[in-house]
Amino acid sequence: MLFAASLALLASCGQKKCNCDCTCTDCSCNGEKAAPAAAAVDYEIVENEQYDLANLKQDADGYYILFDGSSLDGWRGYGQDAVPASWENADGTIHLKGSGTGEAQAEGGGDLMFAHKFTNFTLELEYKISKGGNSGIFYLAQEVKGADGEYLPIWQSASEYQVLDNENHIDAQLGVDGNRQAASLYDMIPANPQNAKPFGEWNSAKIVVFKGTVIHYQNGEKVLEYHLWTPKWKEMLDNSKFCEGGEFPAAYSLMIEEGKEGGYFALQDHGDDVWYRNVRIKVQD
Repeated sequence: MLFAASLALLASCGQKKCNCDCTCTDCSCNGEKAAPAAAAVDYEIVENEQYDLANLKQDADGYYILFDGSSLDGWRGYGQDAVPASWENADGTIHLKGSGTGEAQAEGGGDLMFAHKFTNFTLELEYKISKGGNSGIFYLAQEVKGADGEYLPIWQSASEYQVLDNENHIDAQLGVDGNRQAASLYDMIPANPQNAKPFGEWNSAKIVVFKGTVIHYQNGEKVLEYHLWTPKWKEMLDNSKFCEGGEFPAAYSLMIEEGKEGGYFALQDHGDDVWYRNVRIKVQD
């Protein structure tokens, strides 16, 4: 089932002299001509069949076991029908076989997604990154096709819990105040304290989402908190690569409403070896 969405990105004036025809609220343009409106952003949110959680085991704490080391049942590639060839169930872990191709991914690769949307939840897992490795945990994502019918990258509709070798990957030095380091809300909020273990060692990750409040934990410590659908969330988007009218115009439209209808979580194929294990989720009302 397909849903179509379109956002017209219009020039905004505010209380100042501007290029506007005074059709917007509270404008004082002194008769200047309007700047042309930005083109509409067309995309489709694809609603594919959901995996039935009744097929999963639950542990004593009430968590659904999404991966117990024995099966990738319920998992598939983002925008795909099956598990991408780049991922394997190896030695009780979900392993991305590194290709060295970065975000371009290898043929047969792609982000690995659990095929059920979650709204309010606590997600827990462990990860181990390779030397110089980069990956991420996307959440509240949608499957989205652009106007050309091709799937947009998953990061244009989702928040990302960064997975990174802070010591050996250049991304740790980019961004602002460490907001591309491990456990950060990628490119927006740095994890504090920054307590990631070195490459080759297991780290624990936890993401809590409840009615728009989002909390990241790493290795047992709370490292950040933010709140969707608030003026602060809009400000964060406005100051990021996801900004309105920016290089990725669909992203703003998708992310400003992120999570209101739930979304998928996925493990990023960034071309570097990474391992995940003990993946479980508790669904909250």
